Amino acid sequence: MNILLYSPDNGVTRNFMPHLWMFLLKSLTPPGHEVFLIDGNAQPMTEDEMSRFVRDHDIRLVGISAMTRMAARAYKMADAIRAAGAKVVFGGPHVTEVPEEPLGRAEEPRHADAIALGEADYTWPQIVNDAATGSLKEIYRPIGNGQEMKPTLVDYPQIPWDTIQLEQFNLVGKLPRLVRWLLKRKTKSWESLYVLPVESGRGCPYGCEFCTVTGFFGDVIRFRSNQSVIGELRRLKRRVQSERGNFGVFFVDDNFAINPKRTKSLLREMILEDAVVPWIAQISVNLLKDEELLDLMAASGARCIFIGLESVDADNLRRVQKSFNKPSAYRAALDGLARRGIYAITSFIFGMDGDTPGVAKRTAEVMNTWPPGFPVFSLMTPFPSTPLYQRLLQAGRLERPKHWLDSSLFTMSFTPENITQAQAEAEVRQAWTRSYSPRATIAALRRISDRPLSERAVVFFTRLAFRGIYFPQMTLRHWSILLWKNRRPLLSLCCEALFALRMRRDVAVASNEETA
Repeated sequence: MNILLYSPDNGVTRNFMPHLWMFLLKSLTPPGHEVFLIDGNAQPMTEDEMSRFVRDHDIRLVGISAMTRMAARAYKMADAIRAAGAKVVFGGPHVTEVPEEPLGRAEEPRHADAIALGEADYTWPQIVNDAATGSLKEIYRPIGNGQEMKPTLVDYPQIPWDTIQLEQFNLVGKLPRLVRWLLKRKTKSWESLYVLPVESGRGCPYGCEFCTVTGFFGDVIRFRSNQSVIGELRRLKRRVQSERGNFGVFFVDDNFAINPKRTKSLLREMILEDAVVPWIAQISVNLLKDEELLDLMAASGARCIFIGLESVDADNLRRVQKSFNKPSAYRAALDGLARRGIYAITSFIFGMDGDTPGVAKRTAEVMNTWPPGFPVFSLMTPFPSTPLYQRLLQAGRLERPKHWLDSSLFTMSFTPENITQAQAEAEVRQAWTRSYSPRATIAALRRISDRPLSERAVVFFTRLAFRGIYFPQMTLRHWSILLWKNRRPLLSLCCEALFALRMRRDVAVASNEETA
């Protein structure tokens, strides 16, 4: 049976991170089936194109996982897939939160033949077998002894990275042709560049009011063995090196350092066993005051850390059950990372009940005292089944209870206590514009003028890429305009690079003359 695992596009940007679930379910699929993978962010498709793909490849079963903001898009694609003759099974956090919706039991047309609730590690093989024998059930739950079963991760499957087709995830292939041509003339080691997901643990004990993680994965942390993770990293290194390419890893754990002792143990073994790779992870700011942890992160390849700061207002954080974040400690944590050449993706949420007009400016003033990073801004969103959603629903404050079905990006679905919806939305626009303006980028580079040129160049180009999360910049025209607006820092970096290259050549010539 031919199977397709499909992740819908996120509706924001083509700057994408491949989703782990597709690779994991492929490895869990029973023998005798062919599995295709399509990530809509990497390989965008229309509904007609998807229908054609299903028919041309004789796809009989399609697994779709979608987060809440992707639900409307996922349902449209599912309708096209079912019309083309394939069975659709939905899984993931959103479906687990609203199981009646994709089955057509909640004032919404039916979009799925079956749904998989919770983590699908145990249920996916059964789903495949049932679909192959024509006995697909409507609902699959990982139940054992009357309770939900959570995978221990002790017997984590081996993802077949050596055989998976990765071309759709090749970031070099997304570059303009001129840039690709220049890279090929310069070097043979950049024929591919992947950022691939690796999991080392699941679960989060914090239970922030607005977050879906604890509800889906639970508050008990489960870890893979160090050797399992390291073996996967080494297989990835061999695969990419054989293609004369480069790669980085995104540890998709919801909190990579939630158990610092275990994280240090993993990082030490990565260093000892030739498994050092460039990596990114999500880590809470309260865990980044451990100097030994920071040293091990740097030595093992850490390049960037995603930190959910959410707000610079301590009272805001208290209201959403995230008071373990201490705004007064933000700068010290970010300084500790930057001293080691690690920069932060700092996430902020506007539209909290404690926010007032001017929150973007106040946040920027605080951020300007930190090392530069890659801030991202969003609006407070009540996801179904979260404590925030229930609180607003009970208070009668949800103006669009099913906001995800008519989702419009960067818009509010309720009115905060101290700021209007329009004001909150304007604050987000202002924050993105202010943070990624050419002036802000120049100031950011000035704050790290003592760091190596290569490091500053990475910060510069990464900031341009992160700008694309909010502003459209997919076409060559968009990028040309963007580079022109940022020509001052670009030319400065280029001149510095040329000067450094000339100095190295002069030193080499002088050395050769002395030898002669």
